[in-house]
Amino acid sequence: QVQLVESGGGTVQSGGSLRLSCATSGYTYSTVCMAWFRQAPGKEREWVAVVAKNGSTRYADFVKGRFTISQDNAKNTLYLQMNSLKPEDTATYYCALRSGPCLYYTYGYRNWGQGTQVTVSS
Repeated sequence: QVQLVESGGGTVQSGGSLRLSCATSGYTYSTVCMAWFRQAPGKEREWVAVVAKNGSTRYADFVKGRFTISQDNAKNTLYLQMNSLKPEDTATYYCALRSGPCLYYTYGYRNWGQGTQVTVSS
């Protein structure tokens, strides 16, 4: 059974930084894509960043230059380093995993974590 457990959320002032972690276990896919999504109150869940098994990454325009996605394969952990945070980054952040190439919409992913709340105050 695939399990994803996020941690690292919290409250930070505008301009601050946070690092989210997502511990993964239970999957045996040979090719995976791991992703971070976020969902603000009253809004649809949106993708933030993805990393493929070969290490290639892609970011949504609204986080380019501020967020960095990475993975530690030895620890089976996905990270999201978030710098220069803005109030509009306030959301619940979810990690997700899928077998195959990276996709940029929620219905492409079957495996999700429970989410971690990030609040950025102005």
